[in-house]
Amino acid sequence: MPLDMNKEVFITCAVTGSGGTQDRSPHVPRNPKQIADSAIAAAKAGAAVVHCHVRDPDTGAPSRDVKLYREVTDRIRDSDTDVVLNLTAGMGGDMVFGPTERPLPLREAGTDMAGAAERVAHVAECLPEICTLDCGTMNFAEADYVMTNTPGMLQAMGRMMTGLGVKPEIEAFDTGHLWYAKQLVKDGVLDSPALVQLCMGVPWGAPDDLNTFMAMVNNVPEDWTFSAFSLGRNQMAYVAAAVLAGGNVRVGLEDNLWLDKGVLAENWQLVERACTIVENMGARVIGPAEVREKLGLVKRAPL
Repeated sequence: MPLDMNKEVFITCAVTGSGGTQDRSPHVPRNPKQIADSAIAAAKAGAAVVHCHVRDPDTGAPSRDVKLYREVTDRIRDSDTDVVLNLTAGMGGDMVFGPTERPLPLREAGTDMAGAAERVAHVAECLPEICTLDCGTMNFAEADYVMTNTPGMLQAMGRMMTGLGVKPEIEAFDTGHLWYAKQLVKDGVLDSPALVQLCMGVPWGAPDDLNTFMAMVNNVPEDWTFSAFSLGRNQMAYVAAAVLAGGNVRVGLEDNLWLDKGVLAENWQLVERACTIVENMGARVIGPAEVREKLGLVKRAPL
């Protein structure tokens, strides 16, 4: 197929994530001030969008505490740096089973199953421009658990997000997730054109080889907007791949801790390098105001 390179690219910085990276790098932010400061620095380096999780300030473990989300969003909004806020709504769907011969009851440690309203509570409180919707169920290799997002749960969460006026960013970890996302649009749960993040190389979702990547790209409707990322050493290679395929870019410490071999990165450094790659390809990095116009976003502060 001919290349359809994107000439106006927005960069998303995934600031901290929920993986077990908090003790692998001193640069992974834990408390709300650290997360907000890292997001602001990323925005100043060229990120138009910041994708934020929150963590327990003491342990660094992933959290769904609404108060932590509110503090992060307030700190970012109160700064003099404009950026599109994207909050995760992926927490609250983790099931950890018992041994293979006695899978039930579920293990208390690691299992975190919440209802749709609880999973979207921080979105309703903080009213970001974007929030994520993990559009399927899959095994994860980081731990022996299943990320669970049933059709009914996705319909309920999608309707809540749409009703709040927050644009869902569909997180597609495999082609079947895109298939169901299109059904959600067809059913009127999500508005069209939709926004998609292609999540490549996450075990055990879609591998990050280029054949699989292009299969994912070719399953995105032409009028939708997509971004893409890969993990670890392939993060920067996917900056170029995403732009060449007509998409946008995601980098950040959620997906990769390293700037160079043996050199731990900060979020702003990863964004700065992504900007250099995009611009050296002859494309332009666009800012938050242009992203809002492109995606039909409304910047709001919570009540």
